[in-house]
Amino acid sequence: MLFTFWVSLHDWSFIGGKAGFAGLDNYAFLVTDAKFWNALLNTLGIFVVAIVPQLLIALFLADTLNRQLRWRGFFRMGVILPYVTSIAAMAIVFGQLFGRDFGLINLSLESFGLDGIDWRSNRLASWVAIAVMIDWRWLGFNTLIYLAAMQAIPRDLYESAAIDGASRLRQFWQITVPMVRPTIMFTVIIATIGQMQLFTEPVIFSADYRGGNQNQFQTVAMLMFEEARQLDNFGYGAAISWIIFVLIVIFAVINVLFISRIRSAT
Repeated sequence: MLFTFWVSLHDWSFIGGKAGFAGLDNYAFLVTDAKFWNALLNTLGIFVVAIVPQLLIALFLADTLNRQLRWRGFFRMGVILPYVTSIAAMAIVFGQLFGRDFGLINLSLESFGLDGIDWRSNRLASWVAIAVMIDWRWLGFNTLIYLAAMQAIPRDLYESAAIDGASRLRQFWQITVPMVRPTIMFTVIIATIGQMQLFTEPVIFSADYRGGNQNQFQTVAMLMFEEARQLDNFGYGAAISWIIFVLIVIFAVINVLFISRIRSAT
């Protein structure tokens, strides 16, 4: 980390090496760089589209798997399969699904009389496509984390609530959610950290670091790699990496304060 910060204070290229001390010039340029703000907008936008629904669905899915179901063990094992699936296989499958001309999703839309979507050219559409890839990979992982937390909740609480006439939905909101709140906080923080470093799924979707022909889904991590690897500007790329670290710390603190405030209010 210290070496990265030292590099960020210099004009550094892979071919020419260290060209000279730049001080905070790289950080000053970053503040005025429209590409950085566009990448940050994309990163936060994909976070909202992907992570918020993912954690909510994982919570409800874990609650379902925590109940008495037939083939419960089979379903519990099945939810983790996407997480252990090869990323290369995921790239091939989702590349076919979100293809513009012959993608399965566009063919399905056209069968209902709707126009196909150019998933890689439209900003919101590309966010949705990447969000689907993220949710496919991480939904089962978070579901099992929530399920493990729910397994520690005493069954007597549910039995007493059922005797008092509480519905399953009321039991979920008044027993399950408060009891697994520390786990929810953990997954939110981990998801935030992972999202600020989002790289694999959009790169797979784009096949380069640009994130579309107008950078419509380029994330901050992709911008860092583009500056360092393709544009040979290691000093600026290192500055972006440090900003990613700072953003992770800021959003993690915000999450902790927000959830602590909810806990104190209840």
